[in-house]
Amino acid sequence: MLHIENLEDGLELFKSLGSEVRVEIIRQLLQHPGMNMNELAGRLKITNGALTSHIKKLESCGIVKTSSETASHGNQKICSVHVDKILIDLMPGSPVDDLYQASIKVGHYSNHEVYPTCGLATAESMVGEVDDPRYFSHPDRYNADILWFTRGFVEYDIPNFIPPNQQITELMIEMEISSEAPGVNNNWPSDIRFYLNGQNVGEWTSPGDFGDVQGIFTPDWWYPNWNQYGLLKLLVVNRNGTFIDGRQISGVTTTDLALTSTSQIKFRLAVEEDAAHVGGLTIFGKTFGNYAQDIAVRIGYMPQ
Repeated sequence: MLHIENLEDGLELFKSLGSEVRVEIIRQLLQHPGMNMNELAGRLKITNGALTSHIKKLESCGIVKTSSETASHGNQKICSVHVDKILIDLMPGSPVDDLYQASIKVGHYSNHEVYPTCGLATAESMVGEVDDPRYFSHPDRYNADILWFTRGFVEYDIPNFIPPNQQITELMIEMEISSEAPGVNNNWPSDIRFYLNGQNVGEWTSPGDFGDVQGIFTPDWWYPNWNQYGLLKLLVVNRNGTFIDGRQISGVTTTDLALTSTSQIKFRLAVEEDAAHVGGLTIFGKTFGNYAQDIAVRIGYMPQ
């Protein structure tokens, strides 16, 4: 997801999308992921030079990503769409005096209870055996960049190092997640619940467990019929409520949570047996999926 926080920051994006050719490029790449430049130019009936100019504009605003791959006739440049949605804030957000940022690795959870199918892996190899929840306590899990389970939860301690005598006005958590199906299934809904310090702040239904194409950053050794990528979701809790990608999912606010510089912040992602869709959860880190990031946290704060 590409998040534009004000109209001025979106000017380059708006210019890039103001071309019918560039919109068609995006459409073609969505229909035919991983095309090389020659194939794409042929479909658009334009020269490679003209295509290169359009691709550079789309790359500059983060919509399209290119990578070089070795083929039988030399290197070729592969193009792909880098975002699944664009979120634009038309109204200015709440004023924030300052911002603290942190990144949490997928394997750095502080508590868990998971049920098969389940497992976890680092960028190089599996951690233990698949479908054995005991390995979620293995020391190697700290290096994990992907984990998955059918039912249960993982819980993370969010670092809180904002200055003394400050109150938290906004908490933003961005992560790449999906469902967990046996194998993969792009149509496999799962109700994923989010908790902060034990309070349910809302729920989002993942549409599936995606495996139609390899994730951009998913290692080559990874099994082709396993989870390949997720959707980048932005969970925001502020003084107006709780939101996923700008859509309100509950009325829980930072005022309700009463978070300050001395607060411990526990963030839980859960798929519970009473959910309408018990479709599991997969969390992707920076070496898996389509986004080279771990769980990204931003904390807005102001004086108490």
